[in-house]
Amino acid sequence: MTDPLANSYYAATAHEWPVHADIEGEYACDVAVIGGGFTGLSAALACAERGFSVILVEAEKVGFGASGRNGGQLIPGLRWSASELEAEFGHERAAALFGLCWRDNRVKTRIAKHGIDCDLKVGHLEAAWTPKDFDAMRREAEYLSKRYGYETDVISKAEMGAHIASPLYHGGIHDTQGGHFHPLNYAIGLAKAAEAAGVRILQGQRANWILDSNAGELFLSESTIEARYFIDATDSWIGDIEPDLGRYTVPIMNYNIATAPLTNADALLPSDAAVADSRFVLNYFRLSADKRLIFGGGERYSQTPPRDIAVFVRPFMAQVFPQIADAKIDYGWGGAVAVTMNRLPHIGRRGNIFYAHGFSGHGALVTTLAGELIAEAMAGTAERFDVLANLPSQPFPGGKWLRRPLATLGLLWYALRDRLG
Repeated sequence: MTDPLANSYYAATAHEWPVHADIEGEYACDVAVIGGGFTGLSAALACAERGFSVILVEAEKVGFGASGRNGGQLIPGLRWSASELEAEFGHERAAALFGLCWRDNRVKTRIAKHGIDCDLKVGHLEAAWTPKDFDAMRREAEYLSKRYGYETDVISKAEMGAHIASPLYHGGIHDTQGGHFHPLNYAIGLAKAAEAAGVRILQGQRANWILDSNAGELFLSESTIEARYFIDATDSWIGDIEPDLGRYTVPIMNYNIATAPLTNADALLPSDAAVADSRFVLNYFRLSADKRLIFGGGERYSQTPPRDIAVFVRPFMAQVFPQIADAKIDYGWGGAVAVTMNRLPHIGRRGNIFYAHGFSGHGALVTTLAGELIAEAMAGTAERFDVLANLPSQPFPGGKWLRRPLATLGLLWYALRDRLG
């Protein structure tokens, strides 16, 4: 398909990766994976490492969706804070979630194990949009230290200049467990590791539906795959294959720009940390390896992209960094983020079909973990998988036709609260 959002810095600087031409025939394997993003690739790789025969199907190219388009921000945890998780679920369950989603950085592990060249940098800064937000961050940092022995750096407003050359923020939290990377090159690195482990990757094959029976079968455009297990890792497109699962998310369109290389890049972000602010409709930004500012700002609830993405995002960048308001912008791109009702991922199993989706903009780290936990569960050890699979979830109200309009109204309300302060 022609992609109107393809003017991506990541696509322009991606490592070479062939598009395989297998498009016809019948296949058989232990595990069929649908989706060539972080979740599907990490699941396929982990399954192959456990001795399963695996075929991965991707309708476009590896990393085509959110995995290859996101802001490259590696943010530890989930959209809920650790204190919110404990208040809702109790200490034992919250501690299990914390161990998986904050401490267990599987992305760093995979990068190191397979020598993936993806411009990995250390450090993530959550920047407080209001003094109230900073007070909440400071309390959470103290909670993490006392309750979990997890140390972060509390950055006062006066100290923020060591991280970001912008007067807008009232302090922040710097976490060295987080960081940033080139997401498409990470996806390609996972794909190469998966192929080396024996995974067969079929690109340009659209999955249509799964016949879920004792002899499960996945029907593609021009071929079929018979398998014992299936993993649906299609995120924003999951409703195309499993309509019932599609009721649990709505797609939100996010847009990014990349400037031309900047002579003052290091002055803008002196610590080279990735930054995301505390607004509901947040700004998020970082430096690329070649000293561009990659900036994401604003979101749209229509899937029709703006006529000019650079024009749409530039005002958000200029608000944060007025000193580069007129900087040349070389790339502008976007894509859909699948968001759940409660902003927690929706992960589970139905018979011989495993699924993981709805990471709600917080998935660059957790998706790799989710794929590996699916492989663990498939091999017979489901304890860690169940920690995430037991997170509460509910479908959006409104059915097929009203689900997205009703969700949009709710999201617009939270966006309005940002503007009202």
